[in-house]
Amino acid sequence: MAGKGIIIREAHFPGRAPIEAYGNGGFRFADMSHRGSLMCLPTGIHGWEPANPQALTVADFDRLLAEADKVEILLVGMGRDLRPLPAALRAALKDAGIASDPMSTGAAVRTYNVLLAENRAVAAALIAVD
Repeated sequence: MAGKGIIIREAHFPGRAPIEAYGNGGFRFADMSHRGSLMCLPTGIHGWEPANPQALTVADFDRLLAEADKVEILLVGMGRDLRPLPAALRAALKDAGIASDPMSTGAAVRTYNVLLAENRAVAAALIAVD
């Protein structure tokens, strides 16, 4: 009986994992540390560097939109402060059938972990905080 081998993907943790800690400009998950922002998708956790974290664009979410059929809820950790998502981004997510919820990164991490534990179709885009 042939089993599936391990698939190695560049800059990608191939699985879903709760975020164990955040701060100091990065995150800890799956007994690993990552410096910088993260995008947590059903296909795994990716390093994510939006061009301007203060002005997110649709292009910053291309990877997420490619998996839109697997995502119902997107939590956006906006850093320390809550800011609304730009209208064009909200519209693109809505058109893809994804409910978006901007919040502070800390709140997004906590909410992501709860929804992940409930096995929900959740994704998170988390801007690193110091």
